[in-house]
Amino acid sequence: MSARAWLSKKLPSGKILCLACAHACKLDEGETGICGVRKVKNGELKLLVYGKAAAMNVDPIEKKPLFHFLPSTRVFSFGTVGCNLSCSFCQNFEISQFHKENRPVFGRDLPPETAVDLALQYGCKSIAYTYNEPIVWFEYSYDTAKLAREKGLKNVYVTSGYETKEAMKYLKEVIDAMNIDLKAFTDEFYRKLCGARLKPVLQAIEEAYKDDIWIEITTLFIPGENDSEEEMRKIANFIASIDTAIPWHVSGFYPTYKMTDKNPTPPETLLKAYEIGRAEGLKFVYVGNFNAPQFETTYCPVCGYPVIERSGYIGQEVTNHLKEGHCPKCGTFIPGVWS
Repeated sequence: MSARAWLSKKLPSGKILCLACAHACKLDEGETGICGVRKVKNGELKLLVYGKAAAMNVDPIEKKPLFHFLPSTRVFSFGTVGCNLSCSFCQNFEISQFHKENRPVFGRDLPPETAVDLALQYGCKSIAYTYNEPIVWFEYSYDTAKLAREKGLKNVYVTSGYETKEAMKYLKEVIDAMNIDLKAFTDEFYRKLCGARLKPVLQAIEEAYKDDIWIEITTLFIPGENDSEEEMRKIANFIASIDTAIPWHVSGFYPTYKMTDKNPTPPETLLKAYEIGRAEGLKFVYVGNFNAPQFETTYCPVCGYPVIERSGYIGQEVTNHLKEGHCPKCGTFIPGVWS
């Protein structure tokens, strides 16, 4: 299936400018964007993956990861093929980098109406646009999210944060939460390992916050690439400069795709990131890929009471003690989306 990729405009030169992501591809007839799924046909930009899902599942919302957004609920998750980044450590490279191997678009037909119906059928409270970068299939995700809103569902973007301001103008109408990857804090890392730049990601995070979208940040620490204490501190400082209540998820790397020569992230690295995040003023820092419940539990920042306890595999065992978003012990409101 394909549809017009309307988040675009025709330039005086005759090229088509894609306005979805910060790459701002300028394409001639027959050319495809960096993402592999936005192509100029007959003088207009087409989305090649509209209504075609390459992956879908029903997940606990905690897997996104979102810890301050509708805890203990289920989310209908789906994604397409294609991506505007080329991360050497991508866990979903089979779908995200399909075009690098000259593979055709693939996936199961999933029109927006069907996605929403399935979410309701499985008792989900939200839909997550995930598995690959959702901004490259913006029109498909937007149409689905708009319909989901009408049916009482919330919407989640799991993203690398390469959205343009133009895209954010539309997303703020339908997206309730974002988990944004802040992969590093150097342009060198982004250019070398992701085929992207740092600045647009920082701008997208700031824009999402200004648009009152609930955001949580995830950083995957890769040994020898982005795991210095200095870089951890810069990331924590940046998040704190926006809002110290933004949750920061620090996560461990496992060898995959083009980085099988790297060792997994040592637990000490993740604990150091946790300590630095807390020392720099972040109220909510969580450690993933570690199996330590005390680092996945939400504590009241005022009295220290464990307001949401998490144990076992993420999302399997969650005990929410909040009373309408407030700490049951001291009454402090815990920032998040709780209903």
